[in-house]
Amino acid sequence: MIAYKGIHHVSLVVRDLERSVAFYKKVLGLQEIERPPFDFKGAWLAIADGGQQLHLIVHEGQTLRDGAIDSRDGHFAIRVGSYKDTRAWLDEQGIAYDARPHAKAGFPQIYILDPDHNIIELNADFCDE
Repeated sequence: MIAYKGIHHVSLVVRDLERSVAFYKKVLGLQEIERPPFDFKGAWLAIADGGQQLHLIVHEGQTLRDGAIDSRDGHFAIRVGSYKDTRAWLDEQGIAYDARPHAKAGFPQIYILDPDHNIIELNADFCDE
């Protein structure tokens, strides 16, 4: 049996590193952290204080999507403190989203796209709207 401690990081492929770093820092409030000197462009960002990270990797291959928000496509989820405040922040930032306050999952969900159409789910413990 494997004794898990949690998710360390999620890696996403991006086309324009500077644009993506700006999005994750400005829209989601993640903090850029030190990254080893790999032989390819990328950036690491911290998600909260628990050691979880998002790794952005520049890649020009066919792994990138161009479609709209599709919650059944590959994505990662970040738990937020307030569903209502998150929606208000996304509105203020002009970010399009798919809001599901009474999702079948049993907790409210918001789906957004980053600049490279990577899907991000923001969810909360309960709907505070």
